[in-house]
Amino acid sequence: MKIKKAVIAAAGLGTRVLPASKSVPKEMLNIVDKPAIHYIVQEILDSGIEQIAIILSRGKSAIEDYFDRSLELENALLYKNMKSKYDDIMKVSNMGDIVYIRQKTPNGLGGAVLCAESFVGNEPFVVAYADDVIYSADPVCEQLCRVYDEYGMGVLAIREVEQSKISSYSSVSVKSLGGNIFRVDDMVEKPKMDELLSSYSIFGRCVLPPTIFSILKNTKFGAGGELQLTDAMKFLANTDGMLGVDFKGKCYDMGSKVGVLKANVEYALRDEEIKTEFLDYLKNELNYLQ
Repeated sequence: MKIKKAVIAAAGLGTRVLPASKSVPKEMLNIVDKPAIHYIVQEILDSGIEQIAIILSRGKSAIEDYFDRSLELENALLYKNMKSKYDDIMKVSNMGDIVYIRQKTPNGLGGAVLCAESFVGNEPFVVAYADDVIYSADPVCEQLCRVYDEYGMGVLAIREVEQSKISSYSSVSVKSLGGNIFRVDDMVEKPKMDELLSSYSIFGRCVLPPTIFSILKNTKFGAGGELQLTDAMKFLANTDGMLGVDFKGKCYDMGSKVGVLKANVEYALRDEEIKTEFLDYLKNELNYLQ
């Protein structure tokens, strides 16, 4: 079955990037000239997915405004003969079929996904974590969808993590099926050192069957007093099985200050318009600091 729907979980408070996220949703923090969520939506659309639900919380109307039209701005740009800028913002307004769902209670990623049950219906779907922007010539969502199409099982984007950092992520038990595909048998969210299953962790994307909703409804609140999607996926892995894909791409954690800085520097160095000037600036600054 072709996967047609994706859910972006963007209801988090963004506490790791305060005070900026007090007034600006962390998903709207810029990477060069576009907000972080723009890159996630683009990845999903580039993967052939047709419909997107963005799960929001109170105070995140800026996300809706970004993908909406702004007639005053459009008219002003046309009046000033700024046609290229006009074309740019019209592309944003026409990026895809996007709906917005409010998560009224901040009860975790599992709670955010559960809000999308009526949107998803009885279909497999992609979940994208709004904290993670992933740069790849081969969109990560598409990488996962290809594996789902082949095996018909839930799929996780996974990557090895330094042992000293894995307690901030998750840990999954994996068995190689060849190449970059693994069988996932177990997982734990924010593990203690004696709970590590492997050095592989989940990174920001997954494909789930619709049975995840009934599992979530019967999942107890876990780490941080929240409904953890990881706990529900653990049950799924133990019953129907799940797969992991050691994905191709570079991930930027937009929930961390260093992640935001890395994303801006590296995306700027990929931008044909500004990369030469920006690289000269970086070289001069590094020489100065030395």
